[in-house]
Formats: sequence, C-alpha cells, structure tokens
Amino acid sequence: MQFGICPLSTVAIRNSASHKSEMISQLLFGEMVEVLEQKGRQWTRVRCQEDNFVGWVATQQLEEITPSEFESYQKQYAFVLDLVHPAQKDDAFIPLSLGARLPNFDGMRFNIGSHSYSFTGQAVFPEDITAQPQLILKIARRYLHAPLLWGGRSPFGLDSAGLVQVVYRLAGKQLPREAFQQVLQGESVDFVEQAQAGDLAFFENQAGRISHTGILFPENQILHVYGKARMDRVDHYGIYNQDLKRYTHRLRIVKRVLPLISSSTPAANLRMESIEQQMELF
Repeated sequence: MQFGICPLSTVAIRNSASHKSEMISQLLFGEMVEVLEQKGRQWTRVRCQEDNFVGWVATQQLEEITPSEFESYQKQYAFVLDLVHPAQKDDAFIPLSLGARLPNFDGMRFNIGSHSYSFTGQAVFPEDITAQPQLILKIARRYLHAPLLWGGRSPFGLDSAGLVQVVYRLAGKQLPREAFQQVLQGESVDFVEQAQAGDLAFFENQAGRISHTGILFPENQILHVYGKARMDRVDHYGIYNQDLKRYTHRLRIVKRVLPLISSSTPAANLRMESIEQQMELF
C-alpha cells in the first residue's frame, strides 16, 4: 500500500502500533495519507496528506487507493458543512461530521475507489471559500460543547489545537496539527486589546511551553477546549473560567493568521454569503 484514505467516520492516529497506545490525532472521513511503513498486517505508519502529521493507524481502518486516485482526490473534493449528516453506501449509512471530505463530489454523489456514495447534506468546495473572520466565528460556534478528547478532531471529541485546525481548514486556511506549531504561523499582535475576532491566542504551561490555544471572539471572549469546547473571558493575563472563578491558562501571545481582505469580487461575495447562510445555527 502506497496511499490510503479514511473510509470511516473517524479513525484514530496513535503514537505507536498498539490499540493501547495514546491517540495523538484523528483522520476524518475522506482524508488521505501516504504510507510510510507497515508492521505486520495490523498496523500502518502514515503521513497525513494535508499537514504532514505522522502516526500509526490500524490497517483495516484504511482503504487503499492508487497514486492516480490520490492525485485526483487532492484536486477535487468538498467539505461537509453539517454538524453530522450520513452518506449512503449501498444499503448502509456512514455518519459524516463537520469537516469530512467528499472526493470528486458532484453535488449529489462521490466515489472512493470502486465504492459509490450519495450525500444530500450541506457541502462546500474549497475554491468557493475565502478565509474571513466572520466565517471562522460561524464555523467555530458549531463546535460549542463538543467534549474534550485528546487527539480528537470532530464534534464528538476534540482538543484545543484540533479545534483550531479544523475550523481554519474549513474556512480556507491550512494550519499544522499541534499548538506549538500553529504559534509559528501569522503575525504577532502586541496586546490582546488590539486583537480582532478570528485571531488565535496561545497559552503556556508552567515550563513555558505552548500547550493550549483558542479562537478569539468579540467582547474579550475566547472559544477553546477545556473539558469541552466552551466560551470564556480572556485578558492580558489569560483565560478566566467563570465556573471555577479562577484563571486556567496563562496567555503567551496572540497571532493574526488570516490575511487582511481589502475587497472581493461580486461573485466571490455571493459565494461567501451563500456559505455563511448555510453555516447559520439551527
């Protein structure tokens, strides 16, 4: 096997070739990998196609694809916009979550290898997305109350860096998987009071290492994952948890990752309005 694709709702990426090993990330449906190594028939070491993240996946949870399919699926796909919506395959349904990929999607159907699927939910093509703060906020709100799951990247469980990565990717901006890598992106904002909605805040642990991140909202609010995806107050010191009546994270730096957008074409504006309408909360 040279290349693989995730054919399930989510698949665990582990630190080593064992089901007892720590889950360090996840593949969402339709995401692809390059195979680096195989250990017997049970485990495959992979490099994720988009962010180069490396880890071990159970071989039976991957579907082999050809090099030409790998190239084709990179060029033509859509993202699922629904929080959860099933894809139908034969007489079965596979629940797809926000951020899953639909390779070679034609608006109703897509194929993975020889398998045909139908999808009637909301989807968006990457070429129709313009990375804008308001879209970041609307996507991020959909993850509110998702439980903390170390290594997770779906509405059923995710960590702080996973939240930032999937939200930004859906809004048209690819970021690395880990918070200590994400902090290297963009430009620094000198003071948290100068931050804009959609900026990223990064927080350090007692050893001074970047260990946490979140997305800044208006009125000094931040969406991050602490027990669950939640909204808390943030200031120059860090995140203040109203439930616990104390600061839980110490602010290190604020970064602006999105480029400033001076103008858009009428067609681009219409596409973004359509996407934003789809992203409105029910």
